[in-house]
Amino acid sequence: MRISCILFFLSISIFSQAQNDSAGKYKSRIWENLSIQGIYQNGYVFATNNFLRGTNIEATRINAFQTFSLKFSNQTTGDKLWQQLYKYPNWGIGVYVADFYNPEEIGFPIAVYGFFNAPFKRWDKLCFNYELGFGATFNWKSFDPVTNKYNIAIGAGESFIIDAGLNLQYNLTERIELITGFSLTHFSNGALKKPNFGINTVAPKIGLKYNFYELPSLVRRKVPEFQGENEWLVSAYGGAKNVIFDSVSIDIMEKYEGVFFPVFGISFGYNRHISYRSKIGFGVTVSYDGSVNAQVAIEKNELDPVDGPLTDKLQLSIYPSYELVANKVSLVLQPAFYLYRKKIKNESPNFHQRIGLKYQITDNIFVGIILRDYAFHVSDHIEWTLGYRILSD
Repeated sequence: MRISCILFFLSISIFSQAQNDSAGKYKSRIWENLSIQGIYQNGYVFATNNFLRGTNIEATRINAFQTFSLKFSNQTTGDKLWQQLYKYPNWGIGVYVADFYNPEEIGFPIAVYGFFNAPFKRWDKLCFNYELGFGATFNWKSFDPVTNKYNIAIGAGESFIIDAGLNLQYNLTERIELITGFSLTHFSNGALKKPNFGINTVAPKIGLKYNFYELPSLVRRKVPEFQGENEWLVSAYGGAKNVIFDSVSIDIMEKYEGVFFPVFGISFGYNRHISYRSKIGFGVTVSYDGSVNAQVAIEKNELDPVDGPLTDKLQLSIYPSYELVANKVSLVLQPAFYLYRKKIKNESPNFHQRIGLKYQITDNIFVGIILRDYAFHVSDHIEWTLGYRILSD
């Protein structure tokens, strides 16, 4: 079910590019400039937890991996202004298969993801690009307290994948391109199921791209002078956190199923459109985290949450905000700080990060998915967001 929700969000995010184009003067088909590409990577796994450092069946460090990706993309031609502003990007869907050289404990994860690849600079036959990808990964051999007890990196058979990188594309012929570059990749289920210390990788890449079309002519127009706008936002989010209580004496399988606690909140924010592609702003969030100072009772070999004081669960945080905007989709980056929360043992840092995607359904209504984490690699929870904005000059 979680994978279905994720893929649905990815679909509306990606295909919104084409849907919006159909309303304009230039009505282009979604896949009229279709390409297919195969990418191979062989890289490094960051040792961010004990499982990767060597606490595993083979008692060896897991520091290498290889992947193969098959990607289908659509080349934009400038039919809409945003395409010209992003120097005529391409976007699409990819399938990714990874091998961490430890199939017994990790398996062979498979990812389905959407990606956006845009140029920094174009030359005659060469293009220097950045690429962002987001999607769902499945086919993990995840943590099991009996059969896979060392794998604390991946707690569920499904996870998110976040990918960011740089690449060069060189036209070998009119239809074939050579691709080389590197990417950073993060795998995590967003603490929907623990343990979930995640896996982070970096790898060079090489591949070939075949275009099923002749090189298109690009639409070039005079860019109107940008008129900045103010944006006032209110949004609500909900989610869940999984907590494992190691100290309780119950069946081991029941213990490591953990207990799910609700998390929800409301945010108030302000953004200023400083360019066609960027917004900056700030905001405040009031949230409820049911996992804070959580306690459980044991009844019939099952864990039942025990309600605690409401004031123990409330949190107040502030954040500056940056959004990279492409058509109806925004990449959201928000470093945040807790101003108020109950002091507990082994609490996460006050400074935390929020990164995710936002999709503008209408001029006023938006939805989003935000990963809240800390230390830049440890997931806290996923925020599923619905919001409303008011625009003013």
